[in-house]
Amino acid sequence: MNKWICGGVWLLCSPLWALDINHASEAELDGLRGVGPAFTRRILSQRSLRPFTDWHDLMRRVAGMGRVTAQRLSEQGLTVNLQVYTTEKNTTQLTP
Repeated sequence: MNKWICGGVWLLCSPLWALDINHASEAELDGLRGVGPAFTRRILSQRSLRPFTDWHDLMRRVAGMGRVTAQRLSEQGLTVNLQVYTTEKNTTQLTP
């Protein structure tokens, strides 16, 4: 019974699909609501230097990526190393 409840809560709190920012194509990033070509270029430029380690790293390196934007993109399924954004210090790891 507890397994069913925990599984149900996980499904409600997780996106139905996940798009990891370190593997997403330009077209996939552009397809996210609120991400335009200029924002995508900033993400891809920083990612070409080295992959993002976590949400904090992403927010530090990409101009315009603050808490509100991170939350909104995470709700659409964007992850950083399979981490869903919750707060700067608290992320949830998705299992592949």
